[in-house]
Amino acid sequence: MSRSIVLSNGQLAVALDSHAAVRDIYYPHVGQEDHVRGQYIHRVGVWVDGRLSWLSEDPAWQITILCEEDALQSAVTARHEALGVELTFTDMVYSDRPVFIRRVCVKNLGGQQRVIKLYFAHQYEIYKSHGSDTAYFDPISHSIIHYKGRRVFLMNAMIDDEPFQDFATGRMNFQGKEGTHKDAEDGQLSKNPIEHGPADSIIGVYGQYKPQETRVSHYWIAAAQFVHEAQELNQYVVKKSAEYLVRGAVDMWKDWLGNRDFADLADAHGTLFKRSLMYMRAHVDQDGGIIASLDSDILQFALDTYAYIWPRDASYVSQVFIRAGDTIVGKRFLEFCRQTVTKQGYFLHKYLPDTSLGSSWHPWWKDGEVQLPIQEDETALVVLTTVREYQATRDIEFLETIYEPLIERTANFMVEYRDEATGLPQPSYDLWERKRGVLTFTCAAVCAALAAAAEASAALGKKDNEKKYRAASDEIRGAILKHLWDEKSGLFVNMLNMTQSGIVYDRTLDASSAYGIFAFGILPAGDERLERAWKTTVMRLSEGISAGGLARFEDDDYYRIPGPSQGNPWIVTTLWYAEYLIERAQKRSDLVRVKEMFDWVVKHAQPSGVLSEQQHPQTGEQVSVAPLAWSHAAYVNAVLLYLEKMRKLPAN
Repeated sequence: MSRSIVLSNGQLAVALDSHAAVRDIYYPHVGQEDHVRGQYIHRVGVWVDGRLSWLSEDPAWQITILCEEDALQSAVTARHEALGVELTFTDMVYSDRPVFIRRVCVKNLGGQQRVIKLYFAHQYEIYKSHGSDTAYFDPISHSIIHYKGRRVFLMNAMIDDEPFQDFATGRMNFQGKEGTHKDAEDGQLSKNPIEHGPADSIIGVYGQYKPQETRVSHYWIAAAQFVHEAQELNQYVVKKSAEYLVRGAVDMWKDWLGNRDFADLADAHGTLFKRSLMYMRAHVDQDGGIIASLDSDILQFALDTYAYIWPRDASYVSQVFIRAGDTIVGKRFLEFCRQTVTKQGYFLHKYLPDTSLGSSWHPWWKDGEVQLPIQEDETALVVLTTVREYQATRDIEFLETIYEPLIERTANFMVEYRDEATGLPQPSYDLWERKRGVLTFTCAAVCAALAAAAEASAALGKKDNEKKYRAASDEIRGAILKHLWDEKSGLFVNMLNMTQSGIVYDRTLDASSAYGIFAFGILPAGDERLERAWKTTVMRLSEGISAGGLARFEDDDYYRIPGPSQGNPWIVTTLWYAEYLIERAQKRSDLVRVKEMFDWVVKHAQPSGVLSEQQHPQTGEQVSVAPLAWSHAAYVNAVLLYLEKMRKLPAN
């Protein structure tokens, strides 16, 4: 249940599986309208010596999928010893236009001249709706076009600058028909020029290969809303040449990544850092939303995907981009938030890239009472992002434009949405989306957000708001230390709820509690209470996890692997502890444990650098979605904090 690489330019996003098959195509938003949806396969096959073999179906293919270190491009090798063929792919989505390009180098490993036929088969579910599609051969552009309404996908291919020689359109999964890819079994295609309904298609690229000869084919998909636009994109690729576009994209990515000094970190740490930055960028939509994950395979095991914008995840990713020097992503995300914040000043559960409301399981009514179905930490984290953006850019004009909707409105809500008796925020759902109450993590986030709102108000000369927000922040900080710290256990409790009989505590050990107190500055890293809380948290949430890492909380059942652990280890929670150790470090030798944690992350990444949400507690195998933007952001953030700390500490 994962993707081996994701490629995107903010408008078109393409995800490949472990067989190098295209399993997701999102257009015109990253994360919205998956026109392949994981269930329909864009196959790649080879016909040679009378035999057809598909990479996604023949286990004899030895396939390795990597990501280039300095460009969001695949580096795929597929070798079939029995066929005597080796394929080398470079896949990319062009930066300026919605075009996916595959450069395929085909090598004849045999000792005699042979005809090798390369096939690209396409199965779409345009608009995520089965049927009513049209697929046809377009003789004007010499391409195959699939369309439904305002969604058009044009496929074309060349070998050594010569157009593809064969094609067919047909139907799939209808009246017992598997799909037009079956037409390639004899090495010849029917050239059926058009089909409608649950239509599919295939392109054949044929060539003579001398012994040990390598020839280059280029294949591309152009996405558009109208046929003429797709044809224009196709003409652009033909005129510029696909090879020129592939090479040009490398320069763009290298310029964006820049040059960094990774101090004493291993080369593998720096490589994963750069790949993580690119995977994070691949989840950013052109209209500002930041998707949690583009892996659609979770639909096989759950009720929905992660292809949504959670204000929490997106805020965290935005802040990491800001720390890394890219403030453009942050500004676009805040513009997205300005369109989605409610008039009352809070954010709801999650959103789609077009700013519409995403699906949710948080009810508006429970036990006979109306409740706000919010995770208040999400609202708080957006406010923190606005101030992080301002601190990095000092763009006072931008701050002015977002002040009323994203700072004043939300801060006023957070000031008012509090319990009169304790001074703490009223109940909301936790960051794990499971429990509702007054949560330590949420309270800490709200406290920090109100302090940030006060800072922004001061920058704009809004003294009354500055005073109000700072006072509320101080009150919440005091209330956290009074009501949520448990001296006996040496822990900050997970949450509390006010009942008619008094306060009821939920003492489930949760990594977010210690992290929230630390990350949002409720206590300094050296405070004895925080030290005690982290010590117990790490000890108990690492029990039974032989593969290393920390679980989220006690008895976590989400995709849980049966065994002695409290749950599966998460990249995010493990790197939270790394952040704490970095802050605590007094000398460089104190950072040895942090580098070991970076080693752990590198070890459990895919060869392409893709990080998952969770790991198997015994084997370390990836569990749940991959890639997860939050996991990559957590790694980038920890590395940046490490490098900042290294610059401050004297050599041992």
